[in-house]
Amino acid sequence: MTMGKTKGRVFSGARPTGRQHLGNYLGAIQNYIALQEDYECVYCIVDLHALTTVETTQELRQNTYEMALDWLAAGIRPEDAIIFVQSHVPEVTELHTILSMVVPLGKLTDLPTFKEKVRQHPNNINYGLVGYPVLMAADIILYKADTVPVGVDQAPHIEFTREVVRSFNYRYQTNVLVEPNMKATAVPKVMGIDGQNKMSKSLDNHIELAATPEETTQRVMQMVTDPQRVRRTDPGNPDVCNVFSMHKIFSTPEQVAEIDVECRRAGIGCVQCKQLYAKNLNTNLAPFRQRRAEFDQKPDQVWDILHAGRDRAKVIASQTMREVRQAIGLAE
Repeated sequence: MTMGKTKGRVFSGARPTGRQHLGNYLGAIQNYIALQEDYECVYCIVDLHALTTVETTQELRQNTYEMALDWLAAGIRPEDAIIFVQSHVPEVTELHTILSMVVPLGKLTDLPTFKEKVRQHPNNINYGLVGYPVLMAADIILYKADTVPVGVDQAPHIEFTREVVRSFNYRYQTNVLVEPNMKATAVPKVMGIDGQNKMSKSLDNHIELAATPEETTQRVMQMVTDPQRVRRTDPGNPDVCNVFSMHKIFSTPEQVAEIDVECRRAGIGCVQCKQLYAKNLNTNLAPFRQRRAEFDQKPDQVWDILHAGRDRAKVIASQTMREVRQAIGLAE
């Protein structure tokens, strides 16, 4: 499909962390799929962003491939959306350099993302980490996206991008760059199997989408339920149970209603509750896993999809950079 500007253009990117987990799916991938119906979608695996915090890049290519598998199996359609790898379109690094000229250093060090990364990686505060938001802005601006789907906690970063656009356009007396708008998305906070922290691969409290049914069941059986319920005969409180919150997503309304009642009167135990959730989760993920296995049997096809996405992305990126260079007055 050739993309024309007949409707809004969405941009979103994610760092290649390998196989995606349930939190990634419910928090982002599901939304990616839905947006394809109403927008031109540009979805990017942002491998350059990953370089700011990784200690080794030995798994970066494989992680990129695994993420692409999950996106495609989940329902991102390469015939409709552009799906590609960030580093395959080097124009983004050129735009990043140009945009860095209009961003005050103090602004970057005040952003929540930078402060968070400093806490997470106190021994690796590199230049790329400071400039991370500028590269993020370049991702969006390069493809002239007018819509960026994010949770409300990411609003400061979209506003930062809008400020970068205004600063550039003002300094160079142009209107070449487009201010993106935030599309607030309802991102559920998916708790990990520990019941205390957000689902995260680094905390090893996650459930991979591509796990086998047996592995999934094993992880579900490790999930923390109502911490106040010690014995099977104790009444439980579904309102504070992480497993019950997931039943609301993957079980039928009738099952949810039954669990709500039976748990409170100790008619159902935590083990039985988790067994039912594991069964329903595996049933829901079965079609995804089948599609993923089919894509994985043809790795060259997956890379061909990413390369075709690169070619389509470069058409947009090249035009944007021509306009940017002309606006600045750089010699051709």
